[in-house]
Amino acid sequence: MSETILVTGAAGQLAQRVIHHLLETYKVAPGAIVAATRNPEKLAELANKGVLSRKADFDDAAGLEQAFAGIDRLLIISTDALDTPGRRLAQHKAAVAAAVKAGVKHIAYTSMPAPDNSLVTFAPDHLGTENAIKASGIAYTIFRNAWYHDNYMHSMPHNLQGGKWYSATGNGKVANISRDDCALAIAAALASATSESTAYTLTGAVSLANRQIAAIVSEAAGKPLEVVDVNDEQLGQGMRGAGLPGFIADMLVSADANIRAGNFDIVTGDFTKLTGRQPQSLKDFFVAHKATLTAAGSAEGH
Repeated sequence: MSETILVTGAAGQLAQRVIHHLLETYKVAPGAIVAATRNPEKLAELANKGVLSRKADFDDAAGLEQAFAGIDRLLIISTDALDTPGRRLAQHKAAVAAAVKAGVKHIAYTSMPAPDNSLVTFAPDHLGTENAIKASGIAYTIFRNAWYHDNYMHSMPHNLQGGKWYSATGNGKVANISRDDCALAIAAALASATSESTAYTLTGAVSLANRQIAAIVSEAAGKPLEVVDVNDEQLGQGMRGAGLPGFIADMLVSADANIRAGNFDIVTGDFTKLTGRQPQSLKDFFVAHKATLTAAGSAEGH
């Protein structure tokens, strides 16, 4: 009997790719996969493939325990409840407690690189969740996902239109990785049936500063892009002026500050260790998304 794997946040982009790789890359039987989300009716496509679906609301502790019943391996994908300080950590702790009560054998969790040494506004959520998982007594796999290549797609089309990228990262470097590569590595670990407790930091193969990134974007898009150095306050004001909610602007400013401080300058071989592959380079990612990068009239990233 194969183990049952439950993936939370199953309507979200990362979860969709994890489930895709479980099914297509690692050939896990659809009936051994449970996709869980607040609105299971959104999962009709997965249901058609034979994947089971359950309702899981992170604000409903009793419901979570029900959702996790009979599950061997649980992947908790961090929630998007960032607008209210403390809410996301409370949700994650509720999920860990429900996993203990439900008798889950292994917990996997999507964290971030070096959450204990980070200026990013949501780092305490990740650190607190990691600590709750470690205190649960359940075997665990923690995936510390680096900043996604995909995150640039929110703002780069707009930046390329004006030819300017306002950045507060200074000379700091970041080793981006694609969301799909993170999903591939997570699926590899979930499908491996490992019982040891470990943490992986999933990064790209190279760490890059903003001018190196700008050159790669510029080449892929065939448009010039100049980096304009700004401070945190200027960056935050610009984002708020562009209509971003305050908590999102603060989060993005904190991410730039974290890069500037050198805290995202981490390169590991964990992706290759898990998958046997090389991570997709930023250049290849941008080339693959050239149409989006160069789309006329692209909206400011929200």
